[in-house]
Amino acid sequence: MGYVSGPFGIRGWINVVADTEYADSLFDYRTWWLGRDGNWKPYTLIEGGVHTKKLAAQLENVNDRDQAFALKGCEIAIPRSEMPEPDDDEYYWVDLIGLEVRNTQEERLGVVERLFATGANDVLVIKDGETERLLPFVAAIVLKVDRDAKLITVDWGLDY
Repeated sequence: MGYVSGPFGIRGWINVVADTEYADSLFDYRTWWLGRDGNWKPYTLIEGGVHTKKLAAQLENVNDRDQAFALKGCEIAIPRSEMPEPDDDEYYWVDLIGLEVRNTQEERLGVVERLFATGANDVLVIKDGETERLLPFVAAIVLKVDRDAKLITVDWGLDY
């Protein structure tokens, strides 16, 4: 959902870079899980606000700048059970990562490694060995997402 980029002020607040469609939607969740290297710990959100391009948040039991600085680099997660179910034509990015991508000629383009937003549309980063492909996540290119089969079908050539 995002990560802690450092402390905010001297009273234990943290700066957060959100990886959500609407940054302030993180404030909809009372408990945030912060962690790195697979070690997660729950923190209760006390208060938060939008500041310039980042969020600032106060977490329970994080009371000074040193404690906030210790959280720098931690990822922020929300349990899937607390998130709304996506509509049929919507996907959480995490659900797309790791899916195989094939084109309409059944040629394998690779596996979704990550996604990023451009403002105009999201982009799939597909890796196949040393080859990296960037595909716009738009209906004209992404024809079908089959999460059960772990497959995305696209209208995209191997030589694009």
